[in-house]
Amino acid sequence: MPPRTKFSKEAIIDAAFDIAKTEGIDSITVRKVADQLGSSIAPIYVNFTEVDELKQAVLEKIHDIAQQMLMSQYHSDPFLNIGIASIKFAREYSVLFKDLIMNSKRYLNHVQPSRTNIFEQMQDSTSLNGFSNEELAGILFKMQVFQLGLSVMDVNGMLPEDFNEEKIIGMLESTGKDVIIAAQISKKKIE
Repeated sequence: MPPRTKFSKEAIIDAAFDIAKTEGIDSITVRKVADQLGSSIAPIYVNFTEVDELKQAVLEKIHDIAQQMLMSQYHSDPFLNIGIASIKFAREYSVLFKDLIMNSKRYLNHVQPSRTNIFEQMQDSTSLNGFSNEELAGILFKMQVFQLGLSVMDVNGMLPEDFNEEKIIGMLESTGKDVIIAAQISKKKIE
């Protein structure tokens, strides 16, 4: 009898992640993960006491991916970089994006990057100098609303056919400038 193949915890999480990114988080089952690995269910239960524990590990992996994308340098402006990372996540992981945002936001808090990291990036942007944390929060919220709508339209095929990633980023950049200019004008009126 040949020796049993051992599966690491990481291999099991990766198999579950592959299911989540093509079928959604709620599609993760012990049987599907075992089938993905080409094994019995035993290795999964050796590493995880229940499927919800495995799902939590997948959510941590998704968080790490989102955080890594957020910290990647897509553009020289750190504020625009935040939006680009979000757009790229939605495009690269469209099933997960739909699952997290549109179908079941109960998982969203588990995967979102830290607001502290986002504010640190915003504070590094020269275009946002002079804004208080409260003002930055308002600017971020407006851009999140726009970026989320843009991402939803993108992953659902609702944008014009010629709207490639470059055009999406251009629209994100011009809208960000508009929001910042409006915030600067509003700030001057208040002062």
